[in-house]
Amino acid sequence: MRRFLFVSCLTFFAISPASADITHAIKSSISLTVDGAASQATRLPSTLSVSGSNVTLGTVPKFGSYSAGTALGYTPGEFTITTAGDSFSYSESFIGGDNTPAALSTTVTAGVVPALPTFGNTTTTAGGIAGTLAGTLATDGAMSITAGGAGTAAVAQVIQELSIR
Repeated sequence: MRRFLFVSCLTFFAISPASADITHAIKSSISLTVDGAASQATRLPSTLSVSGSNVTLGTVPKFGSYSAGTALGYTPGEFTITTAGDSFSYSESFIGGDNTPAALSTTVTAGVVPALPTFGNTTTTAGGIAGTLAGTLATDGAMSITAGGAGTAAVAQVIQELSIR
């Protein structure tokens, strides 16, 4: 009987119930984006440079008067040679900058920039048009995406994860 009890105890402890963790996760997402319109503008300045040797300035070159809607002009300088017969050099450079606009704003209408700034360095991005852009995710994991207009994007995904430990 002792042997039977000993074998029964060994069998009882050797056969224990199985345990396992099972995890099942379903993650679904959809992303619909429409690009925004943007405009980045930098005004270019007016520059004036004068240099020379063996010259005397009579009239100093100068910028013109400032008024909205026009570029800043300039008046050239006048010079005379200081020592006649000697070598001389004279250089005068003017770069006219951007006009000074009366208004510095840009409007956006339905994702479109109808009036762009007219500066020397301008980068403009057209906005997207949603149009028929749409997307749906059903509870059974079925996906549906409808294309939109220019400047749109749609991404849908379903991730199923099964973990057994």
